[in-house]
Amino acid sequence: MSIFIYNSLSHKKEEFIPLNPPKVNFYSCGVTVYDDCHIGHARSLYIFEVIRRYLEYRGFKVRFVRNITDIDDKIINRANELKRDWKELVKKYIDSYYEDITALNIPKADSEPRATENIDEMVKHIQMLIDRNFAYVTETGVYFSVRKFKDYGKLSGQSIEQMLSGVRKETDETKADPLDFALWKKSKPGEPSWPGGPYGEGRPGWHIECSVMSSKYLKTDTLDIHAGGRDLIFPHHENEIAQSEALRGKTFAKYWLHHGLLTINGQKMAKSLGNFVTIKDFMNKYKDADILKLFFLSAHYSQPIDYNDKKIEEARESLERINIFLLKVRDGKFYGQNCVQRNIIEIEEIKKDFIRAMDDDFNTPRALASIFNLVKLANKNINDFVFIKNTEWLLEELSAVLGISLMKMSIISFTEEIKGLIAKREIARKEKNFKLADDIRKELEEKGIILEDTKEGTTWRMRI
Repeated sequence: MSIFIYNSLSHKKEEFIPLNPPKVNFYSCGVTVYDDCHIGHARSLYIFEVIRRYLEYRGFKVRFVRNITDIDDKIINRANELKRDWKELVKKYIDSYYEDITALNIPKADSEPRATENIDEMVKHIQMLIDRNFAYVTETGVYFSVRKFKDYGKLSGQSIEQMLSGVRKETDETKADPLDFALWKKSKPGEPSWPGGPYGEGRPGWHIECSVMSSKYLKTDTLDIHAGGRDLIFPHHENEIAQSEALRGKTFAKYWLHHGLLTINGQKMAKSLGNFVTIKDFMNKYKDADILKLFFLSAHYSQPIDYNDKKIEEARESLERINIFLLKVRDGKFYGQNCVQRNIIEIEEIKKDFIRAMDDDFNTPRALASIFNLVKLANKNINDFVFIKNTEWLLEELSAVLGISLMKMSIISFTEEIKGLIAKREIARKEKNFKLADDIRKELEEKGIILEDTKEGTTWRMRI
C-alpha cells in the first residue's frame, strides 16, 4: 500500500514518493519566541510529530528539522514593550518552549536551528540573489523583486493583481513594488544587528530564515516535505519558494502540508478576547497532554478545529475508556480465563483499517475510530485471554504511532475510586441497604461504568 498526501502545491492528493527513498527530508516552520506557546502551536508541534512517526512506522527514514525564529520584529517590539534586553526575552521563551514540548511528550526535532546562528549563510544567499538580479538594495534594506520570479503565486493560487489588492504600501518604505518583500532589514538605532556586507548592519527578514536553514540542515536543495500552518501559505511559504527557486532553479519542496487553524469557542484566539490558552494553561487545568492530543486527532489535520470544554471532556472520556480497559487487562480483571485461541482476523483487520486511514493523507479521525473499535471488540470478548492480550499489544503499537502514552496515574486513581465504591456497595448489599447500593450503581453509571454482579463477585466495565 502507498501513502497519499494532499499537496497544497498541486491542490490534490498525490502518492508520496520521496526523492531518495527510504530517506525523507521533512521541514516544519517552528515558533517565534516572544511569548509562551499556545494550544495552536501545540497542534502544529504534535500533528507533524504524528506524521513523522507514521512515516517511520511505514519504513521511511525521516530526518526532521524544525526551526526557532529568535530574531524578528515581534521579538524586538515585545522586548521594547517590557523594557528588557531582547536576548533575555529570547532565552526565557526558548526555555518555556522546551518546557512545553517536554510536558506534551513531544521530542525535539533532529535539528532545531536558531535564526541567529545562521545569519552568515543568509547573507550569502541574499548576495547571490542580488548578483542574479532577483534582489536590490535600498536605504532601508534588501528586497526581493517579486515580479521577476515568474512562478510567484503558485502555492497560494493568487495572481499578482489579487495579491496587490491586499497590500498597502507603507509611507516609510523605499522598495520598488508594494509586493516586494524584505530579505534584509537595516537596523535602526538601538536595535540588534549583524554585519550585512555591502548593504549594511541589520538583520534578516523572516522568510529568508526558513529557506536557508531548511536547505542547510537537511543538506538538500529540494525538500521532500515542507509543513506549517495554513496561515503561512501567503506570504511566508510563497516567499520561501520564490527566494529559493530563483537562486537554485530547482523545486524548493516536493510536498507542502498545511494544518488547519484553531479557534476557541468559535472565535479566533486573542489575548484581547480573554480566550488565549497557552500550553501551560492547559496542562495546569487538565494535567494530561494525551487529552489534548486526542482532541487534535479527532479532526483531520488539514481542517480547522474548535477548542471548547465539551470537546475536551469528550477527549478525556475517550482516553479513560482506553486506559481503564488496559488497566483491567494488566490487573487480570477478566470475566473469565478460558484462554481460548480466537481467530485474530478481526484484530488484523482493525490494524489494516488504521493503516488505510493513515495512508489516506494521515486521516487521524478514521485511525482513532479503528482504535475505539478495537477496544469495543475487546470489551465484548473480555473472557478470551489470548484475544485480549493481542488487543493489548496492538493498542500499544498504534498508540505509540500516535504519540499517546497510556495508563496514566490519573486513570489508576480513577480506578481505585471505582474499586472503593464497589466495596462500599458490597457492604450496603450485605446490610440490605439496597437504596445505597442502587445510588452507588447510578453514580458509577453517570461516570460511564457498568457493574455486573456475578457468583464470583461484582465486576465492572466501561459503557460501550
